Amino acid sequence: MGEELFLSLMPDFEELKGQRVIVRSYREEDAPALFEAIQESRAHLRPWMPWADQHQRLEETRDWINRQRAAWLMRESYSCAVLSRADQRFVGGIGLHPHDWQARVFEIGYWLRATATGRGYITEATQLLTSFALRQLGANRIFIRCDERNERSAAIPRRLGFVFEGCLRNEARAPDGKLRNTLVFALTPADHWQADQ
Repeated sequence: MGEELFLSLMPDFEELKGQRVIVRSYREEDAPALFEAIQESRAHLRPWMPWADQHQRLEETRDWINRQRAAWLMRESYSCAVLSRADQRFVGGIGLHPHDWQARVFEIGYWLRATATGRGYITEATQLLTSFALRQLGANRIFIRCDERNERSAAIPRRLGFVFEGCLRNEARAPDGKLRNTLVFALTPADHWQADQ
């Protein structure tokens, strides 16, 4: 057995600022902007995100945000809005999800609205959350999984120095019902500090 952890006392943050983005926890007043981003992006998200057809009503989005805020308080998930630093526009979402607090293993997942692609927002947001996990949470492993066909998603961990660990064949059903292969990338403190040299 490991040390006793008081999860609600684990570190968190108000916001993480990069050159292009601000990453912060969701607020209930984000609901209209989140709802609009999903409405705009359904076709863009549907091949990859099983929840792409949810959020059909604003109340559903508000409820989702409130559940994410509760999960944040208990450190079950750090679900964040990604805002453009230049104009505070909601551009996407990112989450740091604890898989094992004792081993300090976390997963990062992300999505971007259709009109915000190709600007480096999610790469920077992922870098900010990775640094937070390593420096503040003592992460021993951070991993990112994505559908093998989602080349843009896979480019992000590659760009940030995550190590490609393998392809899980026929690992899950994609939103279209077909079996998908899942790519796994991971970063450990040794990988990160080597990249800083």
